[in-house]
Amino acid sequence: MEQNILWKTSRSSAILLMTLTMVSNCSLLPSRTLEVSAKPIERTIVQPIMPREIDLREVRWLTITPENYEEQFKIIEEQEGELVFLAMTIPDYETMAYNMQELKRYITELKDVVVYYREVTTADLTNGDTNN
Repeated sequence: MEQNILWKTSRSSAILLMTLTMVSNCSLLPSRTLEVSAKPIERTIVQPIMPREIDLREVRWLTITPENYEEQFKIIEEQEGELVFLAMTIPDYETMAYNMQELKRYITELKDVVVYYREVTTADLTNGDTNN
């Protein structure tokens, strides 16, 4: 019976100690002030160097017809030394012209994107310098 009383007393003491700890919620320790600040991080945006302009060379096109083929053959053999033909039909030439226009459009749109981002990032850098 004495063990039972001792057990109840220690149990009551443990419950009382846990209750006090939970209620006090570490309020016995001194509190510290925590200062939070947000500052923008300065980033260095590297601007890529634009590629050099395209250096295209002139291609000489000859139109050879049944009426002028002998004259054109002589001119080609005199200038080049040998005669080689590369032929293209009119629909294939139109396809090649379409493909060249598509390449031109694509390159122009890519250049516009690069110029846009260059302007946006340099504008951010100049605005950031004036605000400080």
